[in-house]
Amino acid sequence: MLNRVILIGRLTRDPEFRFTPNGNPVCTFTLAVDRGYKKAQGERETDFIDIVAWTKLAETCNNFLTKGRLVCIEGRLQIRSYETQDGQKRKAAEVVASNMQMLERKPQGDSPQPKESFEENTEELLDEVPF
Repeated sequence: MLNRVILIGRLTRDPEFRFTPNGNPVCTFTLAVDRGYKKAQGERETDFIDIVAWTKLAETCNNFLTKGRLVCIEGRLQIRSYETQDGQKRKAAEVVASNMQMLERKPQGDSPQPKESFEENTEELLDEVPF
């Protein structure tokens, strides 16, 4: 038997990160994944798929992913049942991630730029050399 899912899409919002009562890190987010065909009006349909990452992968997703980032998620499909507060039985489908790969660079404005380049600092450093 095989249960393997590979998705490429964009995050619809920043990931939500928390710890379970046992102390395990868990990160959840939703991917918007376009379908491979267009409707009659020329628009693509989009699926919004819930993703769950655990332990080290959860921490990595929390640290590096933000709304709008294009990522590839590999994992397995999980269908879980739960009961609402008013007693109705429901099912939820989600992908439990086993691997995440960022598919584009972070925009320039998101990362701090070095204050000075190596070439700019070289002369100052050479002045301090004792020989």
